[in-house]
Amino acid sequence: MMSSPEPRVLQFCHGYDGPFLDCARQYAALFQGSGLKVTTVYLTGKADPDVERGSASDEVIFLGYSSKAIRGLKLGAMRDLRRLVAERNVRFCIAHRFKPIYIATLATRLPVIGVHHAFGDYGRFTRRLFARAYSQRLALLAVSDAVRDDIRGQLPGWPQHRIQTLYNRIDIKSIQAVQVDRRVARGSLGLPEDAWVIGNAGRLHPDKDQATLIRGFAAALPSLPAGSVLAIMGKGRLESNLKRLAQELGIDAQVLFLGQVPQGRRYFKAFDIFALSSDHEPFGMVLLEAMAAGLPLVCTDCGGGQEVVKDVGEVFPLGDSQALSERLIALSRLDEQRMQSMKEGMLNRLQQSFSDEAGKLRFQQLQNALNLPGLTQ
Repeated sequence: MMSSPEPRVLQFCHGYDGPFLDCARQYAALFQGSGLKVTTVYLTGKADPDVERGSASDEVIFLGYSSKAIRGLKLGAMRDLRRLVAERNVRFCIAHRFKPIYIATLATRLPVIGVHHAFGDYGRFTRRLFARAYSQRLALLAVSDAVRDDIRGQLPGWPQHRIQTLYNRIDIKSIQAVQVDRRVARGSLGLPEDAWVIGNAGRLHPDKDQATLIRGFAAALPSLPAGSVLAIMGKGRLESNLKRLAQELGIDAQVLFLGQVPQGRRYFKAFDIFALSSDHEPFGMVLLEAMAAGLPLVCTDCGGGQEVVKDVGEVFPLGDSQALSERLIALSRLDEQRMQSMKEGMLNRLQQSFSDEAGKLRFQQLQNALNLPGLTQ
């Protein structure tokens, strides 16, 4: 097959589950109007026309591997990727998460930008050896300063200027366009129309620490507006434990477990505030979606979440339910003027730091620091 003449960026993703489809869209958006075409390749997952549309790319390829098939040396995936690159005029590769970074680096001679979405990716000795071996054509991006600093700490001998932060971002107008109004959202979720509602969304998992959220809500409840409830979107292995905790605290009628809500961000305007109690959240995309809905925010003071809400929301020490209760009470007493000012501040922060436009500008600024040959046209 003849090589495609258009200069291209190859975006290589592990899969499109959860937030990773939007991550692919975010990185494809960086090159709109640049003259570079974007080919997005998914290592796992079946071909899906909705995923193809959501990837916002010039070309989408599904390799269709199962998780089991890409254990070990991953030679088949390497052959497939090598063939795809040979057929196209690819300038460089953007790979999300460690396994695609590993495959892209070994299978091709391209400059590779590895995007890291979690803590601890270079905790293993073998991964540190890999990073050292390919440091000349590998650069790393983290979704928050917290993740960036974690990587720098694990790779102390690496060129630190080639480990940088590029925040996750959203298409603000598109998110707001699908968010339904308060009345419709509450009806869809079965929430009381006149209640003051604290919202939370995430897996019911120790990392999300909804236990602290429930305890903080219980401590705040006597000082919150009458009829206040805590509504938690999500499912997970801690569901029975969390329900038992609410019962032990005597607030099981005020803590509503909504289960897994498809496209939950559509219904965020059902909430009066949004609370995230996560243990070292790498970033917290859900915070951006809550900001787009105009919700006052409170989250833990660790990980990437605190970077998102900086100057526009409240933070509390991880696991400190009493401090959380104080923040909840304070937010429940915001007057209309303060609420409007907070909403304007959140929208400005979204546009300046977490929009597609902000991401494109930041990426352009990072090109020299990343120092990858072939990065520009």
